[in-house]
Amino acid sequence: MADKELARVRTNFVAKVSKAVIKQLLDDLLEDCLLNDEEVDSVLEDNTGRADMARCLIDKVKRKGDKASRKMIEHIELRDILLYTELELSSGPKPVAAPKKQKTWSDKLNDSDIYKVSKTSLKSRVALLISNINFTDNNLTRKGAEKDEENMEELLSSLQYEVVKHNDLTAKNIEKALHEFTAHPKLKDTDSVFVVIISHGKREVILGVDHRKDKPDEFPVDKIYKYLGPQKCSALMDKPKIIIIQASRGAMGGAVIVSDSVEAEVVSDEERQAPSPRAGQIVKNSLRYVHREKDFISLLSSTPDTVSYRREDLGSFLIQYIAEVFNTCSHEDDIDELFRKVMQRFEEFPDETKRQMPTKDRCTLTRRFYLFSGH
Repeated sequence: MADKELARVRTNFVAKVSKAVIKQLLDDLLEDCLLNDEEVDSVLEDNTGRADMARCLIDKVKRKGDKASRKMIEHIELRDILLYTELELSSGPKPVAAPKKQKTWSDKLNDSDIYKVSKTSLKSRVALLISNINFTDNNLTRKGAEKDEENMEELLSSLQYEVVKHNDLTAKNIEKALHEFTAHPKLKDTDSVFVVIISHGKREVILGVDHRKDKPDEFPVDKIYKYLGPQKCSALMDKPKIIIIQASRGAMGGAVIVSDSVEAEVVSDEERQAPSPRAGQIVKNSLRYVHREKDFISLLSSTPDTVSYRREDLGSFLIQYIAEVFNTCSHEDDIDELFRKVMQRFEEFPDETKRQMPTKDRCTLTRRFYLFSGH
Protein backbone atom coordinates (compact mmCIF):
# COMPACT_ATOMS: atom_id res chain seq x y z
CA MET A 1 0.00 0.00 0.00
CA ALA A 2 1.39 3.37 -1.03
CA ASP A 3 0.25 5.13 2.17
CA LYS A 4 2.40 2.68 4.17
CA GLU A 5 5.27 3.40 1.76
CA LEU A 6 4.98 7.11 2.57
CA ALA A 7 4.86 6.33 6.28
CA ARG A 8 8.09 4.31 5.91
CA VAL A 9 10.03 7.17 4.28
CA ARG A 10 8.45 10.05 6.23
CA THR A 11 11.52 10.92 8.32
CA ASN A 12 13.91 10.93 5.35
CA PHE A 13 11.43 12.81 3.15
CA VAL A 14 11.17 15.58 5.76
CA ALA A 15 14.95 15.74 6.05
CA LYS A 16 15.78 15.78 2.33
CA VAL A 17 12.97 17.29 0.25
CA SER A 18 13.60 20.85 -0.95
CA LYS A 19 11.14 23.71 -0.59
CA ALA A 20 10.94 24.03 -4.37
CA VAL A 21 9.92 20.38 -4.74
CA ILE A 22 7.33 20.78 -1.97
CA LYS A 23 5.70 23.60 -3.95
CA GLN A 24 5.80 21.55 -7.15
CA LEU A 25 4.18 18.58 -5.41
CA LEU A 26 1.45 20.84 -4.02
CA ASP A 27 0.73 22.12 -7.54
CA ASP A 28 0.61 18.55 -8.87
CA LEU A 29 -1.75 17.30 -6.14
CA LEU A 30 -3.99 20.34 -6.52
CA GLU A 31 -4.24 19.67 -10.27
CA ASP A 32 -5.08 16.01 -9.50
CA CYS A 33 -7.93 17.19 -7.22
CA LEU A 34 -6.30 15.32 -4.33
CA LEU A 35 -5.73 18.54 -2.36
CA ASN A 36 -7.90 21.64 -2.36
CA ASP A 37 -6.83 25.29 -2.25
CA GLU A 38 -7.31 25.54 1.49
CA GLU A 39 -5.16 22.48 2.17
CA VAL A 40 -2.39 23.81 -0.08
CA ASP A 41 -2.53 27.18 1.68
CA SER A 42 -2.33 25.50 5.09
CA VAL A 43 0.89 23.71 4.09
CA LEU A 44 2.50 26.92 2.84
CA GLU A 45 1.15 29.48 5.31
CA ASP A 46 0.71 27.59 8.59
CA ASN A 47 4.27 26.27 8.67
CA THR A 48 7.30 28.53 9.01
CA GLY A 49 10.08 26.15 8.00
CA ARG A 50 10.76 23.75 5.15
CA ALA A 51 10.70 20.68 7.42
CA ASP A 52 7.34 21.61 8.92
CA MET A 53 5.91 22.09 5.41
CA ALA A 54 7.20 18.66 4.41
CA ARG A 55 5.68 17.01 7.52
CA CYS A 56 2.33 18.70 6.92
CA LEU A 57 2.27 17.71 3.24
CA ILE A 58 3.18 14.05 3.66
CA ASP A 59 0.76 13.61 6.59
CA LYS A 60 -2.15 15.17 4.69
CA VAL A 61 -1.59 12.94 1.68
CA LYS A 62 -0.99 9.81 3.75
CA ARG A 63 -4.34 10.30 5.54
CA LYS A 64 -6.12 10.37 2.16
CA GLY A 65 -5.20 6.76 1.53
CA ASP A 66 -3.57 4.59 -1.10
CA LYS A 67 -4.58 6.40 -4.30
CA ALA A 68 -3.44 9.84 -3.14
CA SER A 69 -0.21 8.41 -1.70
CA ARG A 70 0.57 6.57 -4.94
CA LYS A 71 0.08 9.76 -6.98
CA MET A 72 2.42 11.68 -4.67
CA ILE A 73 5.10 9.02 -5.07
CA GLU A 74 4.71 9.22 -8.86
CA HIS A 75 5.11 13.01 -8.72
CA ILE A 76 8.23 12.71 -6.55
CA GLU A 77 9.74 10.42 -9.20
CA LEU A 78 9.01 12.99 -11.92
CA ARG A 79 10.04 16.08 -9.93
CA ASP A 80 13.17 14.80 -8.15
CA ILE A 81 14.48 11.44 -9.34
CA LEU A 82 17.47 11.69 -7.00
CA LEU A 83 15.19 12.06 -3.96
CA TYR A 84 12.99 9.23 -5.27
CA THR A 85 16.08 6.98 -5.54
CA GLU A 86 17.49 7.97 -2.14
CA LEU A 87 14.18 7.21 -0.45
CA GLU A 88 14.02 3.84 -2.25
CA LEU A 89 10.40 4.55 -3.06
CA SER A 90 7.97 2.34 -4.90
CA SER A 91 4.36 3.22 -5.65
CA GLY A 92 3.45 -0.45 -6.01
CA PRO A 93 1.48 -2.00 -8.85
CA LYS A 94 -0.23 0.54 -11.08
CA PRO A 95 -4.02 0.32 -11.22
CA VAL A 96 -5.46 -1.39 -14.29
CA ALA A 97 -6.77 1.16 -16.76
CA ALA A 98 -10.53 1.36 -17.01
CA PRO A 99 -11.93 -0.03 -20.26
CA LYS A 100 -13.89 3.11 -20.96
CA LYS A 101 -13.12 6.76 -20.50
CA GLN A 102 -13.85 8.05 -16.99
CA LYS A 103 -15.70 11.29 -16.49
CA THR A 104 -13.50 14.26 -15.70
CA TRP A 105 -14.42 16.85 -13.08
CA SER A 106 -15.32 19.16 -15.94
CA ASP A 107 -17.74 16.54 -17.27
CA LYS A 108 -19.29 16.12 -13.85
CA LEU A 109 -19.72 19.84 -13.39
CA ASN A 110 -21.85 19.94 -16.53
CA ASP A 111 -23.79 16.73 -15.88
CA SER A 112 -27.51 17.31 -15.29
CA ASP A 113 -27.58 14.29 -12.95
CA ILE A 114 -25.15 16.00 -10.58
CA TYR A 115 -25.84 18.89 -8.20
CA LYS A 116 -24.02 21.98 -9.40
CA VAL A 117 -20.83 23.06 -7.65
CA SER A 118 -18.86 26.14 -8.69
CA LYS A 119 -15.89 28.13 -7.44
CA THR A 120 -18.34 30.75 -6.18
CA SER A 121 -20.47 28.24 -4.29
CA LEU A 122 -17.39 26.62 -2.75
CA LYS A 123 -16.48 29.96 -1.18
CA SER A 124 -19.98 30.27 0.29
CA ARG A 125 -20.17 26.88 1.97
CA VAL A 126 -21.36 26.89 5.55
CA ALA A 127 -22.05 24.19 8.14
CA LEU A 128 -23.74 24.06 11.55
CA LEU A 129 -21.98 22.03 14.26
CA ILE A 130 -23.71 21.54 17.64
CA SER A 131 -21.84 19.56 20.27
CA ASN A 132 -23.31 18.75 23.68
CA ILE A 133 -20.66 17.46 26.05
CA ASN A 134 -21.32 18.84 29.54
CA PHE A 135 -24.79 18.13 30.97
CA THR A 136 -26.46 19.51 34.09
CA ASP A 137 -26.68 15.92 35.29
CA ASN A 138 -22.99 15.03 35.61
CA ASN A 139 -23.80 11.37 34.96
CA LEU A 140 -24.65 12.32 31.38
CA THR A 141 -21.35 14.11 30.65
CA ARG A 142 -20.03 12.71 27.38
CA LYS A 143 -16.35 11.96 27.98
CA GLY A 144 -14.38 11.80 24.73
CA ALA A 145 -16.90 13.87 22.76
CA GLU A 146 -14.38 16.72 22.54
CA LYS A 147 -12.57 14.57 19.98
CA ASP A 148 -15.76 14.30 17.90
CA GLU A 149 -16.11 18.08 17.80
CA GLU A 150 -12.45 18.51 16.87
CA ASN A 151 -12.61 15.85 14.11
CA MET A 152 -15.80 17.22 12.55
CA GLU A 153 -14.63 20.84 12.62
CA GLU A 154 -11.35 19.87 10.97
CA LEU A 155 -13.09 17.76 8.33
CA LEU A 156 -15.73 20.38 7.46
CA SER A 157 -13.08 23.09 7.22
CA SER A 158 -11.00 20.94 4.86
CA LEU A 159 -14.12 20.57 2.68
CA GLN A 160 -14.27 24.39 2.56
CA TYR A 161 -17.27 24.85 4.87
CA GLU A 162 -17.33 27.78 7.27
CA VAL A 163 -18.26 26.12 10.57
CA VAL A 164 -20.87 27.80 12.77
CA LYS A 165 -20.24 26.09 16.10
CA HIS A 166 -22.31 25.86 19.29
CA ASN A 167 -21.60 23.97 22.49
CA ASP A 168 -23.72 22.62 25.34
CA LEU A 169 -27.18 23.74 24.23
CA THR A 170 -30.59 23.06 25.73
CA ALA A 171 -33.32 21.82 23.38
CA LYS A 172 -34.68 25.37 23.19
CA ASN A 173 -31.27 26.73 22.21
CA ILE A 174 -30.71 23.96 19.64
CA GLU A 175 -33.88 25.18 17.96
CA LYS A 176 -32.70 28.78 18.24
CA ALA A 177 -29.31 27.92 16.69
CA LEU A 178 -31.04 26.13 13.82
CA HIS A 179 -33.40 29.07 13.27
CA GLU A 180 -30.48 31.53 13.20
CA PHE A 181 -28.59 29.27 10.79
CA THR A 182 -31.43 29.46 8.25
CA ALA A 183 -30.82 33.22 8.04
CA HIS A 184 -27.06 32.91 7.39
CA PRO A 185 -26.12 35.24 4.51
CA LYS A 186 -24.02 32.56 2.76
CA LEU A 187 -26.96 30.22 2.21
CA LYS A 188 -28.07 32.13 -0.86
CA ASP A 189 -24.85 31.31 -2.76
CA THR A 190 -23.78 28.01 -1.20
CA ASP A 191 -24.13 24.71 -3.05
CA SER A 192 -24.90 22.69 0.09
CA VAL A 193 -24.94 22.65 3.88
CA PHE A 194 -23.96 20.23 6.62
CA VAL A 195 -25.82 20.12 9.93
CA VAL A 196 -23.99 17.98 12.51
CA ILE A 197 -25.42 17.40 15.99
CA ILE A 198 -23.49 15.46 18.62
CA SER A 199 -25.28 14.66 21.89
CA HIS A 200 -27.23 12.03 23.81
CA GLY A 201 -30.49 11.00 22.26
CA LYS A 202 -33.53 8.77 22.17
CA ARG A 203 -35.64 7.65 19.26
CA GLU A 204 -36.57 10.73 17.18
CA VAL A 205 -35.18 13.22 19.74
CA ILE A 206 -31.85 14.80 20.67
CA LEU A 207 -31.27 15.60 24.32
CA GLY A 208 -30.48 19.12 25.52
CA VAL A 209 -27.94 19.63 28.29
CA ASP A 210 -30.62 20.21 30.99
CA HIS A 211 -32.15 16.78 30.45
CA ARG A 212 -33.25 14.83 33.53
CA LYS A 213 -35.47 11.78 33.86
CA ASP A 214 -38.05 13.76 35.81
CA LYS A 215 -37.78 16.81 33.52
CA PRO A 216 -36.96 15.93 29.90
CA ASP A 217 -35.07 18.40 27.71
CA GLU A 218 -35.71 17.07 24.21
CA PHE A 219 -35.36 18.45 20.69
CA PRO A 220 -37.37 16.57 18.02
CA VAL A 221 -35.18 15.51 15.08
CA ASP A 222 -38.09 16.21 12.73
CA LYS A 223 -37.66 19.95 13.32
CA ILE A 224 -34.31 19.93 11.50
CA TYR A 225 -36.04 19.06 8.25
CA LYS A 226 -38.79 21.61 8.79
CA TYR A 227 -36.33 24.44 9.42
CA LEU A 228 -34.19 23.57 6.39
CA GLY A 229 -37.16 22.85 4.11
CA PRO A 230 -38.51 25.29 1.51
CA GLN A 231 -41.17 26.89 3.72
CA LYS A 232 -38.70 28.17 6.30
CA CYS A 233 -35.48 28.33 4.23
CA SER A 234 -36.08 29.03 0.56
CA ALA A 235 -32.35 29.82 0.11
CA LEU A 236 -31.61 26.08 0.36
CA MET A 237 -34.23 24.96 -2.14
CA ASP A 238 -32.80 22.38 -4.60
CA LYS A 239 -29.50 22.26 -2.68
CA PRO A 240 -28.17 19.20 -0.82
CA LYS A 241 -28.66 19.30 2.94
CA ILE A 242 -26.48 16.73 4.70
CA ILE A 243 -27.54 15.84 8.24
CA ILE A 244 -25.26 13.88 10.58
CA ILE A 245 -26.52 12.96 14.05
CA GLN A 246 -24.22 11.26 16.54
CA ALA A 247 -26.63 10.27 19.33
CA SER A 248 -28.10 7.05 20.62
CA ARG A 249 -31.65 6.31 19.47
CA GLY A 250 -32.56 4.11 22.44
CA ALA A 251 -31.06 1.89 25.14
CA MET A 252 -30.95 -1.48 23.40
CA GLY A 253 -27.74 -3.08 22.24
CA GLY A 254 -27.20 -3.53 18.53
CA ALA A 255 -26.29 -7.23 18.71
CA VAL A 256 -28.65 -10.21 18.68
CA ILE A 257 -28.21 -13.98 18.67
CA VAL A 258 -29.32 -15.10 15.23
CA SER A 259 -31.49 -18.17 14.67
CA ASP A 260 -31.46 -20.11 11.41
CA SER A 261 -35.25 -19.88 11.26
CA VAL A 262 -37.00 -16.53 11.19
CA GLU A 263 -40.75 -16.09 10.85
CA ALA A 264 -41.59 -13.01 8.85
CA GLU A 265 -44.05 -10.50 10.22
CA VAL A 266 -46.58 -9.22 7.69
CA VAL A 267 -47.51 -5.58 7.97
CA SER A 268 -49.86 -3.35 6.05
CA ASP A 269 -49.32 0.28 5.21
CA GLU A 270 -52.32 2.54 4.81
CA GLU A 271 -52.13 5.97 3.25
CA ARG A 272 -54.76 8.61 2.92
CA GLN A 273 -54.33 10.78 -0.12
CA ALA A 274 -55.76 14.20 -0.88
CA PRO A 275 -58.12 14.26 -3.86
CA SER A 276 -56.43 14.99 -7.19
CA PRO A 277 -57.12 18.40 -8.75
CA ARG A 278 -59.84 18.45 -11.39
CA ALA A 279 -58.66 17.99 -14.97
CA GLY A 280 -57.99 21.33 -16.59
CA GLN A 281 -58.03 23.20 -13.27
CA ILE A 282 -56.26 26.57 -13.59
CA VAL A 283 -53.63 27.50 -11.02
CA LYS A 284 -52.72 31.12 -10.37
CA ASN A 285 -49.30 32.15 -11.68
CA SER A 286 -48.35 33.52 -8.26
CA LEU A 287 -48.46 30.04 -6.74
CA ARG A 288 -45.88 27.31 -7.18
CA TYR A 289 -45.96 23.90 -5.63
CA VAL A 290 -42.65 22.57 -4.33
CA HIS A 291 -41.75 19.39 -2.50
CA ARG A 292 -42.21 19.73 1.24
CA GLU A 293 -38.97 17.83 1.81
CA LYS A 294 -36.35 17.30 -0.91
CA ASP A 295 -32.56 17.23 -1.37
CA PHE A 296 -31.84 15.81 2.08
CA ILE A 297 -29.61 12.93 3.10
CA SER A 298 -29.04 11.96 6.73
CA LEU A 299 -26.70 9.61 8.50
CA LEU A 300 -27.80 8.62 12.01
CA SER A 301 -25.33 6.89 14.27
CA SER A 302 -27.44 3.80 14.96
CA THR A 303 -30.56 1.91 14.03
CA PRO A 304 -33.81 2.77 15.89
CA ASP A 305 -33.93 2.00 19.64
CA THR A 306 -30.23 1.12 19.84
CA VAL A 307 -27.22 2.76 21.45
CA SER A 308 -24.16 4.36 19.89
CA TYR A 309 -20.64 3.79 21.18
CA ARG A 310 -17.57 5.96 21.60
CA ARG A 311 -14.06 5.71 23.04
CA GLU A 312 -13.01 8.28 25.60
CA ASP A 313 -9.64 8.75 23.89
CA LEU A 314 -10.76 8.79 20.23
CA GLY A 315 -14.42 9.83 20.32
CA SER A 316 -17.41 8.12 18.72
CA PHE A 317 -16.92 5.43 16.10
CA LEU A 318 -19.27 7.20 13.68
CA ILE A 319 -17.27 10.44 13.62
CA GLN A 320 -13.97 8.55 13.46
CA TYR A 321 -15.12 6.57 10.42
CA ILE A 322 -16.68 9.60 8.71
CA ALA A 323 -13.38 11.49 8.99
CA GLU A 324 -11.45 8.47 7.72
CA VAL A 325 -13.70 7.78 4.71
CA PHE A 326 -14.22 11.42 3.71
CA ASN A 327 -10.50 12.22 3.93
CA THR A 328 -9.75 9.23 1.71
CA CYS A 329 -12.60 9.24 -0.80
CA SER A 330 -14.37 12.61 -0.95
CA HIS A 331 -12.37 13.64 -4.01
CA GLU A 332 -13.96 10.86 -6.09
CA ASP A 333 -17.19 9.54 -4.47
CA ASP A 334 -20.58 11.17 -4.15
CA ILE A 335 -22.15 11.69 -0.70
CA ASP A 336 -24.38 8.62 -0.90
CA GLU A 337 -21.39 6.38 -1.66
CA LEU A 338 -19.36 8.02 1.11
CA PHE A 339 -22.11 7.21 3.61
CA ARG A 340 -22.26 3.61 2.33
CA LYS A 341 -18.52 3.24 2.91
CA VAL A 342 -18.90 4.63 6.44
CA MET A 343 -21.61 2.05 7.15
CA GLN A 344 -19.39 -0.69 5.70
CA ARG A 345 -16.70 0.15 8.26
CA PHE A 346 -19.10 -0.94 11.03
CA GLU A 347 -19.23 -4.50 9.70
CA GLU A 348 -15.99 -5.13 11.60
CA PHE A 349 -16.77 -3.59 14.99
CA PRO A 350 -13.79 -3.57 17.39
CA ASP A 351 -15.75 -5.26 20.23
CA GLU A 352 -17.08 -8.75 19.50
CA THR A 353 -19.91 -8.40 22.06
CA LYS A 354 -21.21 -5.07 20.74
CA ARG A 355 -22.71 -3.98 17.46
CA GLN A 356 -23.64 -0.62 15.97
CA MET A 357 -24.94 0.14 12.50
CA PRO A 358 -25.50 3.70 11.23
CA THR A 359 -28.61 4.36 9.19
CA LYS A 360 -29.12 6.47 6.10
CA ASP A 361 -32.42 8.22 6.65
CA ARG A 362 -34.90 10.39 4.74
CA CYS A 363 -32.77 10.45 1.62
CA THR A 364 -34.48 12.66 -0.95
CA LEU A 365 -31.50 13.54 -3.13
CA THR A 366 -32.59 13.49 -6.75
CA ARG A 367 -29.09 13.77 -8.17
CA ARG A 368 -25.55 12.87 -7.12
CA PHE A 369 -23.72 15.31 -4.88
CA TYR A 370 -19.93 15.44 -5.07
CA LEU A 371 -18.06 17.51 -2.53
CA PHE A 372 -15.41 18.37 -5.16
CA SER A 373 -13.07 19.08 -2.27
CA GLY A 374 -10.09 19.09 -4.62
CA HIS A 375 -11.68 21.30 -7.29
